[in-house]
Formats: sequence, structure tokens, C-alpha cells
Amino acid sequence: MRILKNAVTLLWRIWFYVLMGIPIIVLFPLLLLFTSKEKFYTQFFVVARFWARIIIYGMGFRPSVERAERLQKGHSYMFVANHTSMMDIMMMLHAVKNPFVFVGKKELTKIPLFGFFYKRTCILVDRKSMHSRKEVFNQAQRRLSQGVSICIFPEGGVSDDENLLLDSFKDGAFRLAIEHQTPIVPLVFYDNKKRFSYRFFSGSPGKMRAKILPFFSPQGYTQENKAKLKQEVREAILTELEAKPIL
Repeated sequence: MRILKNAVTLLWRIWFYVLMGIPIIVLFPLLLLFTSKEKFYTQFFVVARFWARIIIYGMGFRPSVERAERLQKGHSYMFVANHTSMMDIMMMLHAVKNPFVFVGKKELTKIPLFGFFYKRTCILVDRKSMHSRKEVFNQAQRRLSQGVSICIFPEGGVSDDENLLLDSFKDGAFRLAIEHQTPIVPLVFYDNKKRFSYRFFSGSPGKMRAKILPFFSPQGYTQENKAKLKQEVREAILTELEAKPIL
């Protein structure tokens, strides 16, 4: 029985990469155009949201998004969320209509097809390089000044400990939010780890819940006390994760 289950899971996992790749191949000319210049980013974002939903529904997930506060069209935000799964990217795109740019790890550029456009549209960080981290900050500042939102997973990566509910947060998102006086929007992904974790022979179709929590204003905070803001946001996400059991 276990062998059969693993075989089915293997096929289901392979199907994930097929779903990632086919829309990119079909839409390649359009994606190439929309990623050729930053002024086309809004159009690219619309296509990216469509791509994310193909994957979500194609994998048998049933997304559900609860909103404690509504996003305003045309406003810039700093989106932060817990990070446990590849599906966090797709669920973020599904949950948020305001165009945003991901700040993500450089390693994802190695994924065929996906990595090509990921490199052209996201702000890449090499966490081993201090120069890279400084360049990320400069690029994020530039995009915020253009009126585009930013999305950062503040844990800085996915922990190897799957029993860890929420890792400690890095400073980057909060430093930028204070610098640009950009509202921080915390999101919680309740089920992504169970539905599609980084362990290959794991996961299953089912409900995938997310919630947009009340926003945090950076007003009154400075770079000297950004740790307080960071801790408040982390506590809000952690409290929500602890309050709702995984389905």
C-alpha cells in the first residue's frame, strides 16, 4: 500500500512541474514581451496570477482567502508571510491583486523555464553575499518609489525543521517599510506545508487557506526600533497560525 501511495504521489508531484511549464511554453512570446521592460510589469503580473491559478486548481487545491482588511487599488504595500512551501508563491499571487515584486532566493533561477522569467521579474538575493543583500535593498527601494509593492518572506527561507511553526524574521522588509513609510500587510498560509511541503513524497489535494491580517503602519518607527515592529508582525502571524489547526 505504501509503495502504491508513493507512486501516486510521485506522479502528482511530476504533474506540478508539468503545470508550471506548459502555460509558460504556451505564453512564452507574451511573457517575453511583458518582461522586456519594467513598464510592462503590470501586464506580466496579470499573466502571473492566471498561471498561479492554473497550478493551484490543477493540483486539486481549493484556495480560500479571508481578508481582515482590504487592499486599496494603486497603493504600495510591503507583503510578508510565513514560508513553508513552493505553493506560497502561487497562493500569494492568488490572494493579492495589487502588482508586487517578489524578493526571492537566487537558487530558484535554476528551475527550467520558471527560472528564466523569475530572474527577469524578481529581486534576487544571494544570502551568502553582503553585496547582494545591499543590492536587493537598492532595487526594492527603486520599485517602491515606482509605486509597485514588494513581497518578502521574512523568515529568509524554509526551515529544515518541519515541526517549526514560524522561524525568526530578518530585518529587510521592516527596514524598507520604515524607510518608505509603506504599510506592512501580513499574510498567513495555514495549510501549504501539509498540502505541498518540500519533502517530495508528501502532500495531497485539499483546501488551502490564507488570510490577510490587519495592516501594520510604520509610522512612529525608526531604523533604531524596527525590531519592535518586526516582533509585532511576527507575533500576529504566529498567533494566527496557532489559533487555526491545519486541515
